Amino acid sequence: MSRIGRLPIEIPTGVDVTVTGSAVTVKGPKGELVLTVASPIEVKIEDGQLLVTRPDDERESRSLHGLTRTLIANQIIGVTTGYSKGLEIVGTGYRVQAKGSSLEFALGFSHSITVEPPAGISFAVEGNNKLTVHGIDKQAVGEVAANIRKLRKPEPYKGKGVRYAGEVVRRKAGKSGK
Repeated sequence: MSRIGRLPIEIPTGVDVTVTGSAVTVKGPKGELVLTVASPIEVKIEDGQLLVTRPDDERESRSLHGLTRTLIANQIIGVTTGYSKGLEIVGTGYRVQAKGSSLEFALGFSHSITVEPPAGISFAVEGNNKLTVHGIDKQAVGEVAANIRKLRKPEPYKGKGVRYAGEVVRRKAGKSGK
């Protein structure tokens, strides 16, 4: 049995969870999220807890069991506290500015880059070299942060670029003279 999949999910106060067929809807103070559960997995609400069960021990059922439980638990955390991912911009002349709800980056190119937030995502800029991506969907927050990092990945020689907060960039020595 999956050690993660068999753990019950506590439903905190202020969160409303409804299971309709294969759809699990989670409503909380920050918003609403919907998850479509894969066919062999079943979700039930008992005594203020969510239980995720699988009908058999086939390979697909085993692999989806823990995944489904974790996705639902992440939704409950998202609608109560939300998720955030920090980014740092390192490099001379590299900066970020908030322009309304969007961001404008100067990353050493001949032009500035504008990033619009998708639905459910917001940005917070601290200073001119730190920003935070906020949202209730963990997958969406991570994807937006990864796309921003992809604009100018940290390079290994000088360490310039956009990196996650706390990310360690392995540095290379560069050319060695005679």
